[in-house]
Amino acid sequence: MSDRIEKFVEAMHIQPHERILEIGCGHGVAASLICEKLATGHYVGIDRSPKMVAAATKRNAAFVSAGLATFVVATLESYDPGQARFDKVLAMRVRLFHDRPEEAGRLAERWLAPGGKLFVQYDEPGGG
Repeated sequence: MSDRIEKFVEAMHIQPHERILEIGCGHGVAASLICEKLATGHYVGIDRSPKMVAAATKRNAAFVSAGLATFVVATLESYDPGQARFDKVLAMRVRLFHDRPEEAGRLAERWLAPGGKLFVQYDEPGGG
């Protein structure tokens, strides 16, 4: 599992200054890999599960304390970043991107900064 996430994050070519949004941050594994690459940028992870947000926050406590990461309980449909826009938005195993990809893409793309990129990967957990 970790190897899959590592490859996905590497393919994003994170730059130290970038603003990154992860939809469905889960336990925060990708967050750790992303935040290691940030210097002046910022990572925001959202997840609909308060339990996952708590786990991700705990796992990435040093990055949160350093001001590099923020975790929020929210869904793709409900998240409101205000005026914030992101250089890269990622979603791994977020079912909405599989079930209703056009809708999910439209929701996520509204948070992209000009020239920003959306990274999506979906497979079935445990065998996909």
